[in-house]
Amino acid sequence: MSYDLVVIGTGPGGYVCAIRAAQLGLKVAVVEKRKSHGGTCLNVGCIPSKALLHASEMFSEAGHTFASLGIDVGTPKLDLKQMLVHKQETVDANVNGVAFLLKKNKIEPFHGTASIPAAGKVVVTAEDGKTQELTTKNIVIATGSESAPLPGVTTDEKTIVTSTGALELTAVPKELLVVGAGVIGLEIGSVWARLGAKVTVVEYLDRILPGMDDEVAKQFQRILQKQGFTFHLGSKVTKVETGKKGATVTVEPAAGGEAKTLGADIVLVAIGRRPNTDGLGLDKAGVATERGRVVIDDHFRTNVPGIYAIGDVVRGPMLAHKAEDEGVAAAEIIAGKHGHVNYDAIPGIVYTAPEVAAIGKTEEELKAAGIAYKVGKFPFTANGRARAMRHTDGFVKVLADAATDRVLGCHIIGPHAGDLIAEVTVLMEFGGSAEDLARTCHAHPTLAEAVKEAALAVDKRPIHM
Repeated sequence: MSYDLVVIGTGPGGYVCAIRAAQLGLKVAVVEKRKSHGGTCLNVGCIPSKALLHASEMFSEAGHTFASLGIDVGTPKLDLKQMLVHKQETVDANVNGVAFLLKKNKIEPFHGTASIPAAGKVVVTAEDGKTQELTTKNIVIATGSESAPLPGVTTDEKTIVTSTGALELTAVPKELLVVGAGVIGLEIGSVWARLGAKVTVVEYLDRILPGMDDEVAKQFQRILQKQGFTFHLGSKVTKVETGKKGATVTVEPAAGGEAKTLGADIVLVAIGRRPNTDGLGLDKAGVATERGRVVIDDHFRTNVPGIYAIGDVVRGPMLAHKAEDEGVAAAEIIAGKHGHVNYDAIPGIVYTAPEVAAIGKTEEELKAAGIAYKVGKFPFTANGRARAMRHTDGFVKVLADAATDRVLGCHIIGPHAGDLIAEVTVLMEFGGSAEDLARTCHAHPTLAEAVKEAALAVDKRPIHM
């Protein structure tokens, strides 16, 4: 049981790291506590939520948009049981795909919880209590994250749920209260809102989507309100009491003031995520942590030689694709190559309708840093393809350095924003300018033309506005 590398966790960061290491000729093993590979993302997070987001969006389209397109299907009827079957089939296909890839690359899998008694050793405890000790030259910790708890509130995954429980509901709640106006809360809230739930969001800050562009967040809030969302911003949940008819939630102003109560069938706690390091024995192994996260250097090395960490357990955004890039880079470094991640070019996406996508700096960040910049914006109302699709909400915003014209950020709210952000990601990876983007031929009629027009607008010369 001796390996060049043992990866703990087979989420997007872990399995990608293992595969890249195997491609480079290392003998690799992985340890996974779940029965299936793929981590939170594939099993109970990114993949199942996107399956339900897509299905619920189709349901909403059938009920509200089809008639205007000349498609008469009558009033659509929800078959939630089949929708959940679709979700599970999507999950199964993805986790089985990961298992196939591990086998294809001759990576040995172990199922059970992992602990690190010392550098070079990983103990795997199976479900039946049996243990195995693996000897390895290198260890990569890729154990991901879990839902952060709301102080004083216990989740039961029935009435008070995390994102995991919210994706398993067998009936549409009449009233869903979401604690937290971040990506996860708004995505899952969108699923159930489209299927008929009245959704109320309570957020501690005075805005939704903390960290994203302020102008985008404000327009997105208005769009969600039109979709039936109710927001209580600058508010905090201080108590949740459950009973036979659901939950009673006590809400107070974040700055202090008179409390009020809100009723709900289901309460979704979506206030963020925290690193998943319990049981690893990091203290015993001497691995340094800070605020729950594993401390690493620029090469993903912890303070203990031979132990590395990537993904949600380390600094930076908790995003699957960030973990994947770190997995590849860590594997290449371990194999003696020069792995690298450009943290200035990592996109973030909210998979609602419309989608929200962002990369690089926001206007607020550039102002705070004292960086002079130019702005180019273009609305989807002026895009021919968006009109044809009847999805004209939103805009593209490109931010470029005032002196060099180098693109510093891009923020999109609109149809297929998550796909549109990709070309800006490539541009920023190669240090491109707004003029580079503006002079690149874009096919007509496409949504991507809005990105080109926003780049043209940086130089105050959009054609179609």
